[in-house]
Amino acid sequence: MLGKKKLMLAFILGSISITSFGITLKNPTKTIKDKIEMSTNYTEKKLYNEIGLNGKLNYDTFKTALNGYKKIDGKKKQLLTIIDYSKPSTEKRFFVIDIKNKKILVNSYVAHGKNSGGNIATSFSNKVSSNKSSLGFFLTENTYIGGNGYSLILNGLERGINDKAKERYIVIHGADYANPRITKSLGRLGRSLGCPALPREISKKTIDIIKNGSVIFVNGNDSNYLEKSNYA
Repeated sequence: MLGKKKLMLAFILGSISITSFGITLKNPTKTIKDKIEMSTNYTEKKLYNEIGLNGKLNYDTFKTALNGYKKIDGKKKQLLTIIDYSKPSTEKRFFVIDIKNKKILVNSYVAHGKNSGGNIATSFSNKVSSNKSSLGFFLTENTYIGGNGYSLILNGLERGINDKAKERYIVIHGADYANPRITKSLGRLGRSLGCPALPREISKKTIDIIKNGSVIFVNGNDSNYLEKSNYA
């Protein structure tokens, strides 16, 4: 009984503060919320480090991608693909992450749309025939053989941001211009009509890993995206 009284007294003392005007109640809800947020941030940072992303991918980009991944219904695989268009095309900016086993499955180069920019993509669009890359969250669907060979259909999940992906034929496919050897002569990768194009040597293997229900997040230097997105 004495132990219960001490516990109750500790709770009361932890919930009040003394001011020059007397005793006022603290906000216990805020305290709990802050603790949960701190715990969540620690868990995300710990996962980031365990996967081995430090020095390869910005932590804030990973955190945004992971938060959105958790909100998305319909995913069938514990995989998260991050395409970081804030990095130049001369760097590896395509990551396939196995969330469950905490490891990077693919880390490669990837091309962006020709009207999005030169070495770094700076402009993004959801418009048909814009030849620009789109930002945001996607779910992968099925594959097909098309003009660019073995390709992966992407379902854009964000209205007004990337939901015209199918109408624009924005797919993942292989391309010779996505080979990093191109950078020696151009100073950058070649560019697509808006598709995230991969080097041919890895495109089929990568597509087979992420097809049929995995999440993709495309990041870029666009502050307006974070304001519009329901996932970020």
